[in-house]
Amino acid sequence: MVAHPPKAAVYEQVARVGKALGAPRRLELLDLLGQAPRTVEALATASGMSVANTSQHLQILRVAGLVASSRDGLFVTYRLASDDVAEFSTTLRRLAESHLADLERLKARFFASADDLDGLTSKQLLARVRRGEIVLLDVRPTEEYAAAHIHGAVSIPHDELERRIGELSKHRRVVAYCRGPYCVFAADAVKLLRRRGFDATRIEDGVVEWRARGLPVVAARPEGRA
Repeated sequence: MVAHPPKAAVYEQVARVGKALGAPRRLELLDLLGQAPRTVEALATASGMSVANTSQHLQILRVAGLVASSRDGLFVTYRLASDDVAEFSTTLRRLAESHLADLERLKARFFASADDLDGLTSKQLLARVRRGEIVLLDVRPTEEYAAAHIHGAVSIPHDELERRIGELSKHRRVVAYCRGPYCVFAADAVKLLRRRGFDATRIEDGVVEWRARGLPVVAARPEGRA
């Protein structure tokens, strides 16, 4: 009999990660956890799945070493195992966009944007935010903003924007962002702002993409650290 080669054993372990990522809903859960740690119940609500299905998917991700969990009484909170997981998830998405024509068509159909930042780079955008020329608006839920947000951004969750729109000035351009290129919160916010007479646009990148490019992100201090 031919001995099982060591390389095959190594690839078998690597394949465990691939198998864990083989379900679309698990990719969605990683995307949500890239924004902020969440309980199983909160993830179920955000993803539209049942608590039982959410828990099952999370256990598969945990066994593959992609997420970690902690218990507080009856509630179990999940988080990404490391920043590398978020970076890998972003790289996987970009690889799929580059090589899958069907994905590119879906993105153009559902997430296409005619928004224009006049050729501003990310660093130029931040500079204009610091000078008070642009309001960088984070329209994700409050807990996601608290966990991490782009430096200089202000928080008005998308479901509160219509009620709180008076907090924004029409004399300053508003640039909105949410969870990344497949999130509709920012696009919906821009539509509302434009209807109300604001000069508004959005950026595709969210906190995960911003951090991956080494740009400034304000993150909550991990528990237990002074």
